[in-house]
Amino acid sequence: MMQSLRESIISTEAAYTSGVYPKRQAAIVRGEGALLWDADGRVYIDCVGGQGAANLGHAHPAVVAAIREQAERLISCPEIFYNDQRAAYLAELAAALPFAARIFLCNSGAEAIEGAIKIARLKTGRTGIVAAVRGFHGRTMGALSATFEPKYREPFMPLVPDFTHVPYNNVTALDTAVTDRTAAVILEPVQGEGGVHPAAPGYLADVERICCERGALLIIDEVQTGFGRTGTLFAIERHGITPAILCLAKSIAGGLPMGAIAINTTLGPLPPGSHGTTFGGSPLVCAAARAALRAIRDEELPRQAAEKGAYALERLAALRLPRIRAVRGQGLLIGIELKERVQPFLVALMERGVLALPAGPNVLRLLPPLVITCEQIDAVVAAIAEVLA
Repeated sequence: MMQSLRESIISTEAAYTSGVYPKRQAAIVRGEGALLWDADGRVYIDCVGGQGAANLGHAHPAVVAAIREQAERLISCPEIFYNDQRAAYLAELAAALPFAARIFLCNSGAEAIEGAIKIARLKTGRTGIVAAVRGFHGRTMGALSATFEPKYREPFMPLVPDFTHVPYNNVTALDTAVTDRTAAVILEPVQGEGGVHPAAPGYLADVERICCERGALLIIDEVQTGFGRTGTLFAIERHGITPAILCLAKSIAGGLPMGAIAINTTLGPLPPGSHGTTFGGSPLVCAAARAALRAIRDEELPRQAAEKGAYALERLAALRLPRIRAVRGQGLLIGIELKERVQPFLVALMERGVLALPAGPNVLRLLPPLVITCEQIDAVVAAIAEVLA
């Protein structure tokens, strides 16, 4: 019997892929806005959003045009040379982050976290890093050391030494943990993978104060919350804080792989050779990132995220279904905490044309493109109501 296109894609990829990803039985081949199509032509409302990399939606025309134009001129140019697209993007991103005089461009969120840890140890001469229970910062060795979840950590022990985890939103615990040996505190403004837990009002300001008092650096991980996701361009804006180091990635370049480490003016430049990357800051990805940043502003996506997120939270809170323990979130980063495991409901939602994420074993996470419409949100809420009823 002849295989369908979907079956052919799935069987070929399954034969050669590494095995680290739990796969869903859909072969996605096209996207536009907040919609995705599989190889069978079936359409889905995308609430996975490239795991946070698709804030602008799929195949955004401005990003596509920038990639096409730059690909015909120059794709690769390492940072041992200057480049027009890189220079322009660094200036534009720095203008959006007035506290940052220096920016290191890399390729992913985990790379940004790795670099931030190195910078903190280099600039302070200390080794201790304080992170949060339920925090997630990546799976490379340094980032994994800051990540809390035991199932990610335990197979790779021993990890990088001198990492400590304290309860999130607990100022007293953090105050006790930060000492004269602490190089940095690393926190997310909203814990995404850890269950969608926003920082309490005043919490990050208190953390910043403690870090200043002890000579430790504050690293804020905005890999998932940056570029409009929570209702402001960066989540630090709603908290009124100025981190020593800000880590960015995911939607920074409209879907292309990119990360950035924004370094506070007070820290000065990095010593030559203290860090590096082959592909970071390539002309192609910088052109895409310039187009993405411009589109995020021109289309007022942070405002859209705030308004649509409030609408979605209101609709979800009104469901009042017995399986739902809590609904929480910020902007279009939303978590629905269930009283049972989430995985069967992710499968049921996919069967109804909605793609969603877990955030821990029992939290359903919605991370849609910020261009999602209210009509599409209504369809998502209806599907969730149906599968949870």
